[in-house]
Amino acid sequence: MTQASGAHRRIRKAVFPVAGLGTRFLPATKTVPKEMLPIIDRPLIQYAVDEAVEAGCDTLIFITNRYKHAVADYFDKAYELEQKLEKAGKQQQLEMVRNVLPDGVRAVFVTQAEALGLGHAVLCAKPIIGDEPFAVLLPDDLIWNRGDGALRQMADAAEASGASMIAVQDVPREQTGSYGIVATDAFEGRSGRIRAMVEKPKPEVAPSNLAVVGRYVLDPRIFDLLESTSPGAGGEIQLTDAIARLLDEKPVHAFRFQGTRFDCGTHIGLIEATIRYALDHEKLSDAAAQLMQSALKELGVLELD
Repeated sequence: MTQASGAHRRIRKAVFPVAGLGTRFLPATKTVPKEMLPIIDRPLIQYAVDEAVEAGCDTLIFITNRYKHAVADYFDKAYELEQKLEKAGKQQQLEMVRNVLPDGVRAVFVTQAEALGLGHAVLCAKPIIGDEPFAVLLPDDLIWNRGDGALRQMADAAEASGASMIAVQDVPREQTGSYGIVATDAFEGRSGRIRAMVEKPKPEVAPSNLAVVGRYVLDPRIFDLLESTSPGAGGEIQLTDAIARLLDEKPVHAFRFQGTRFDCGTHIGLIEATIRYALDHEKLSDAAAQLMQSALKELGVLELD
């Protein structure tokens, strides 16, 4: 049997735009990329990679800049470290180091010569993606769920419907100016066809309070549209602008994923994610809860027993 054409095919490739400078987290990000900031014992990029692999992706494309080597180093072999761990008999730690990428999954690194926006970063992946549907994951958006990951939920829906999928969540209307906002037809289950998409509208003109977050399953037609998209907000090539044009040609659905999204591009989001993952950690949860309760009591937030 031949494979179905277009977006009915299962996604196999995922794009990770990691070329940003992470200025909000300076001075830490002077030498450590924001994607390498840890949540407990794993960097943000590892959570995004695990989500993509769970969804069925076996080719991971990292769009980086010429100054950031830490992400590539992280996914490369660490011969000296592996030898030391092996000699010391630390098998568990050795497996952790060796298995940041599972067997059969490859990492490809593409340099974005200029910081020309998210749309341009995605366009840099065109030679590797080719003519097949693909995923885009923004590691800043960490999505926690005890069941299937957000991208797997979206990939299943895209494969079944043939539509591109854009992850969305409800936000307070006063925050619409910080997001791409969509207007949709009525939702069936977790998805609804997008009728309009606006980048960072003021609350009074926003078409809804459904905000785009950093997960996409896209038809390859998006590459042609990105190539002919003029620079938009901030003088950059905006992915949102190309998706808005895609709406006229192909179905694009907003998808309300199951899970909690943490905006780890902000200080408070990174703190919130660390707390949630600590409280959900098999070995750390009890100790973490006790430490948090003690700290809150010391600050007078909780009454002493």
